[in-house]
Amino acid sequence: MQSTPLQLWEPAATEWLVTFVQATDVLSACIGLFIAYQAYRGYRRNDSRPMLVIAIGFTLALAVPFLLVVLYATLPFLSETAIAVLSQLSQLSGLVAILYALRMPS
Repeated sequence: MQSTPLQLWEPAATEWLVTFVQATDVLSACIGLFIAYQAYRGYRRNDSRPMLVIAIGFTLALAVPFLLVVLYATLPFLSETAIAVLSQLSQLSGLVAILYALRMPS
């Protein structure tokens, strides 16, 4: 029995779909960095460790994976597999950090 990978759309995706996905990736990274910046400002103003952990979490979850994709696009010798693994680990670490910050005492 041959297994097929789970796909959201055809491999030959239309051009507008690729452009839309790339634009929303950039927008998500910008919004994530803005949230991280606001959380860091809250940490500095109130000396609140949960806000610092939330800032780190948003940076890991949204900004680092985007930067890894940009690195992959600009440096052709990087492995696609390594970038994908690092991106997923960064997202997971960021979400765990945000979850931890929401549960930690202030």
